[in-house]
Amino acid sequence: MGANDLNMNSDPMRSSPPARSRSPFNSIKFFVFCHSLLQLAQLLVSGYMKSSISTIERRYGLSSQKSGLLAAFNEVGNTVLIVFVSFFGSRVHRPRYIGGGALLACLASLLMALPHFLGGLYEYTDRISSSSLNSSLCQSESTLATSSSNQSCSQHESHVQDRMYPLLLLGQLLLGIGAVPIQPFGISYIDDYASRKNSPLYLGILLAVTSIGPAVGFITGSLMLRFYVDFDKLSKDQIQLNHKDLRWVGAWWLGFLLASCLLFLTALPYLFFPRNMPKEDGADDVESTPDCKQPQRHQETSLLQFLKSFPRIALRTLRSPIYLLVVLAQVNLAALLAGLATFMAKFIERQFTQSVPFSTMMIGGVCIPLAVLGTVLGGVLMRRLNLSVSGASKLCTAAILLGMFSSTPLLLIGCPTQNVSGVFPERSDMLSCSADCRCPQEAFNPVCGSDGVEFRSPCHAGCNVIEIFFTDKPNMTYTDCRCVGGLGVAYPGTCGSGCSHLLLPFVALLGLTAFIASFSQTPSYMMILRTVPTEDKSFAVGVQYMLFRVLAFMPGPVLYGSVIDTTCILWGKKCGKQSSCQYYDLDRFRQRFLGLQVVFVCGGLLCFLLTVVVLRRRAGRQEPQQESKRGYEMVNDQKTPENTSCKEKELMSIKT
Repeated sequence: MGANDLNMNSDPMRSSPPARSRSPFNSIKFFVFCHSLLQLAQLLVSGYMKSSISTIERRYGLSSQKSGLLAAFNEVGNTVLIVFVSFFGSRVHRPRYIGGGALLACLASLLMALPHFLGGLYEYTDRISSSSLNSSLCQSESTLATSSSNQSCSQHESHVQDRMYPLLLLGQLLLGIGAVPIQPFGISYIDDYASRKNSPLYLGILLAVTSIGPAVGFITGSLMLRFYVDFDKLSKDQIQLNHKDLRWVGAWWLGFLLASCLLFLTALPYLFFPRNMPKEDGADDVESTPDCKQPQRHQETSLLQFLKSFPRIALRTLRSPIYLLVVLAQVNLAALLAGLATFMAKFIERQFTQSVPFSTMMIGGVCIPLAVLGTVLGGVLMRRLNLSVSGASKLCTAAILLGMFSSTPLLLIGCPTQNVSGVFPERSDMLSCSADCRCPQEAFNPVCGSDGVEFRSPCHAGCNVIEIFFTDKPNMTYTDCRCVGGLGVAYPGTCGSGCSHLLLPFVALLGLTAFIASFSQTPSYMMILRTVPTEDKSFAVGVQYMLFRVLAFMPGPVLYGSVIDTTCILWGKKCGKQSSCQYYDLDRFRQRFLGLQVVFVCGGLLCFLLTVVVLRRRAGRQEPQQESKRGYEMVNDQKTPENTSCKEKELMSIKT
């Protein structure tokens, strides 16, 4: 330091500090740019995982409950470590910790794609080959069908199936751990070294990227899932399925490789950012003064002291009725969001007979952007109207109430379950015509009869002949089908639910609901920040996010998946084990899936209504209390710049 000072005095034109400050790694603007890219890459992984969950479920034969647990498992590591992030704050080299977390997320993303390379080809029943051309048809003896079925149960494939799920869970766990330091350390670092004028702008940019990231993940999922899962192992001519086939599995692993590359590239700059950066032009360099350093030294505590004090401060924060009610309302809405983000694409796919890429695009391209727009406009509305805490509670209540009204018709927009022989409605007499075909239980190759009845496979339809017409791709028709009325002909693929025309009004109402309900997001956050003491704000936000993870993000997808599983009417089988669901009762699927949404919306609405009641009683019963609160805010505003900045530094050191 002394050498630098001498350099500056002896040769001001070539002094090292100005040259050092010209480095992009000493610019907070460049840090904001890098951090925006990193958060985009990190949230792309999160959105991509949710967009691919139904495809992973189909590829590896998971139940919706298991896939919901997989989607939520990244919150486990995040929840456990968030307390330590709250403690360390600015005590560590934050850029390096951010870069290390990003590199760990990069490795975890690679780990998520690993099952594809460890396993063999995706095997589905009645895959056409020259050696087993007629294995899917009605056979008087079961020898061909049995041998065909057993081909997919090789020893290697069975081992991969058993090890795949724990491997994916481990990948999700590491993704959650890697994400722990990224946002809190990034926000506190920006707030420490940005000017007061620019800090809100920078944080607003990060919030916008945070909102856009999942949408980019869903859109990426829609693009990746258009490729066949084994396109890297098969030639184009060997791929027989198309997007609308119920057996179609897209290249779910490809997006994880792409995200891993992005995470690696965005992590590298953090290895070069300094621990302490020069303050931005116009910023108040307060922490260098002795008056500011002194209180900071008193605030240094050991990790043990921090862990002991955390429950006490958390309980003190939770005793605030407004804080508790707002957080509970947000927990209800967060649980709803976690479940819908994980399974809404699957709902659209099954309910309206749409392909997985198209369903994913509807969520990422329509619903999420509308929700982001509603969040921004909610903040603009609150600023324009200059709303108090009471006004914010009324805005939140009105937004959720209107959202409930707009979402109610969704329960009525849906499709009946298609007529599937022997499955729905269950009629044993329909199976008697194919009883002597000895169809294997694992056979699943849906065909649609000329009479409008769907069958699980050509064998279940009693078909004896297959006709193949070669154009660009093989076109098949099954004839001489004894279970099909009329012409006795069946065509590959599902008959569908027959009401795809209802998709447009459904998505329009869903997007409108997301837009209206998201108006409550910014006002609810402001209610939290304005109703807790200044010294507890960082802890309050930390407790809030911890409750989000424990009560919403972790159980939400599992709960939704369990509810979806109760509507399954035919479970698939592979290698003698139960795999993913093949057919759902669509009426029950719609009623229970969207009905659970209504429960969470009503829970959030009730909590916001109670905040209105509590605030009204408080204002009417003790008006002086309101005056004292205003006085408290005025005192904070009238603090000297030195004290205010020191307090902010103290709070940001435990940023969550």
